[in-house]
Amino acid sequence: MNPVIGLDIIKEESHGQAFLDRGKAYRGTFHFEHTREGLEILLQVIRDVEHASGHRPTLILEATGHYQSPVVQFLEEHHYLFIVINPLISNRLRKSNLRKVKTDAADAYLLGKLHYREEFEPFKKRGVQLLNLRYLTRQYEAFSKMCVQTKLQFQAVLDQVFPAYKGVFGAIYSSVSLRFLNEFPTSHSVLQTDTTTLKSKSSRFPVLDLKLLQQFYRKLEKSTDLIIQRN
Repeated sequence: MNPVIGLDIIKEESHGQAFLDRGKAYRGTFHFEHTREGLEILLQVIRDVEHASGHRPTLILEATGHYQSPVVQFLEEHHYLFIVINPLISNRLRKSNLRKVKTDAADAYLLGKLHYREEFEPFKKRGVQLLNLRYLTRQYEAFSKMCVQTKLQFQAVLDQVFPAYKGVFGAIYSSVSLRFLNEFPTSHSVLQTDTTTLKSKSSRFPVLDLKLLQQFYRKLEKSTDLIIQRN
C-alpha cells in the first residue's frame, strides 16, 4: 500500500483526507486547528492510517507561506515525510475536475489524489527556519520600502515648512534632529522665538553647534521671506 494524507491548510486550521492507496479513501475528511490539541488530532489520524495500511503515510500540502509553519514544524518533529507543492499544480487539477467543487474538504481530497497522479519529492530538510527566514525577508523588504517612502514624504513636507533645515544636523532623521523638530516644527516657530530663548533651548541639543545655529537663523530669515514672496 501507498498511504497518503492530503492537507488543505488555511489560517489557524486545516482539513485533511487520508487514502490507504490509489482510489481507497480512508474514512471521511477531518478537521483540526493549529493548536497543541488540534495537532494531536492530526497525529492520531496519521497513526490510524499507519496501522490500517502497515506503512507510514506521506502527507501532501500546498505552499501557504507562514500559515503552514505550525503543521510543517509538527511533522518534522515527528519525522514524517511530507510534500509541499506549488498551488499552481493543484489549481491545474481543480480546473480539470468536472464538478469544480471548491471547499476545504474537497481541496484536501484533490491533494490526496494528486499524490497518485504525479511524482513529487519529499520536502527537503531545510526546515521551518528557512520558511521563517523567507517570510521575515519579505517583511523586511516591505518595511524597508515603507521606511524609504515615509522619509521621502517627510523630506517633501519639511522642504515646504522648514526650507533651511537641511544641513543643520548631520542626519535629519537622528533622534536629536527629530527632538529639535518636535520643539520647533516650522521655520516660523524658530523666527517667533527670540535669540536668547533659542540659545537656551538649543542647549538641550549638544550636537547643534552655536555658530551653525546662528547661520541657520540667518538662513531662516531669508527662506521665510522667500515663502512669503511665494504666497
